[in-house]
Amino acid sequence: MKAKPVARVLLAHGAGAGSDSEFMQELAGQLSAQHIEPVLFDFPYMLKAKELNRKRPPDRLPVLLQAMTEQVESLPADLPLFLAGKSMGGRVATMLLETLALPGIAYGYPFHPIGKPERLRVEHLQQLKQPLLIVQGERDTFGNQREVAEYPLSSAVQLAWLADGDHSFKPRKASGFSQRQHIERAAALSAQFIEDHLCTR
Repeated sequence: MKAKPVARVLLAHGAGAGSDSEFMQELAGQLSAQHIEPVLFDFPYMLKAKELNRKRPPDRLPVLLQAMTEQVESLPADLPLFLAGKSMGGRVATMLLETLALPGIAYGYPFHPIGKPERLRVEHLQQLKQPLLIVQGERDTFGNQREVAEYPLSSAVQLAWLADGDHSFKPRKASGFSQRQHIERAAALSAQFIEDHLCTR
């Protein structure tokens, strides 16, 4: 008999690939293995891109925030809910945590655009009160371990680093790790974070 999930995670995709991407599907499978129910969805621009079979730029931030809020409102209240996302989706999720009074998880948070470390996207993370786990590859070009160590983040933000991982958690071969191992580790870290915060809510 399948164990009942302990929590539900609403999982938003990144800018360039939708909910059906290899990364998102692998992560969802690993979360399920941890007795967490993943709920995946596509933002409006991604739905349109799939319909037209061609790439489209992401919607503006207010549209993304509204779309994720509507997803939250459509979910039943039978399980504790955590907001999560990959890259851009993680950024959107973190911007809703205070408004919706929910904890969150970001996978590969885009701390700054590639090659523009001065353009930080951390202002809302400095005042954050809701618990947030950020799982990040050590070599992430959107914010690596050395850079992020200097950022003034709220004490509510917990960072977990994946050895030699890039923005999609892919390590170099010489590291001895694989992307699959890192995604599995990300799911295990998520499960521990969820367990910790189920006890305090």
